[in-house]
Amino acid sequence: MDRKTDDDVLDAVGPRLRALRRDRGITLADLAATTGVSESTLSRLESGQRRATLELLLPLARTYDVPLDDLVGAPRTGDPRIHLKPIRRFGMTFVPLSRRPGGVHAFKMIIPARPKPLEPTPQTHEGFEWLYVLNGRLRLVLGERDLTLPPGEAAEFDTSLPHWLGSADGGVVELLILFGLQGVRSHVRTDPRRPSQVESRRWARST
Repeated sequence: MDRKTDDDVLDAVGPRLRALRRDRGITLADLAATTGVSESTLSRLESGQRRATLELLLPLARTYDVPLDDLVGAPRTGDPRIHLKPIRRFGMTFVPLSRRPGGVHAFKMIIPARPKPLEPTPQTHEGFEWLYVLNGRLRLVLGERDLTLPPGEAAEFDTSLPHWLGSADGGVVELLILFGLQGVRSHVRTDPRRPSQVESRRWARST
């Protein structure tokens, strides 16, 4: 990589960081409190007045939960393998399948087997979700509806409607699921509890 290309990569870091922060709905003050980096330094970093360093980028990558390469726009290496890092929340495992900062995030979600199925605890948040059952029998509680989805079935719904995902029979359930940013925060990072309404739809697919 020549010097001009290095400069181009570094010049693009600031705008990328600003876009990512705004996409996540995070203020500079919140980011400073989380990372320990001052507001003025973060502002100068985003505006290009401060060059990115590893010391500054590491806490930002941890806060945004993205690979360091994505912050600097580093080119992919020749190795096509993706090293997935499972995330465990609320007794379930989420395996991130997408690396793109912001936008829609794809996960493989694994609901473990239990001697006795859990009682539903519906939750709401802003956004939209899409899921596809790979294995097992998924119980989807959606507003007043209580649905059982076998392998090969999919569902999509507005998450302002109270919803809950679990095993229909106590067995392991594996599914692919697409979350918007609000869904990632709710299912993978936090545990919100807010009410609401809306519609849903479901369709079957053959395996």
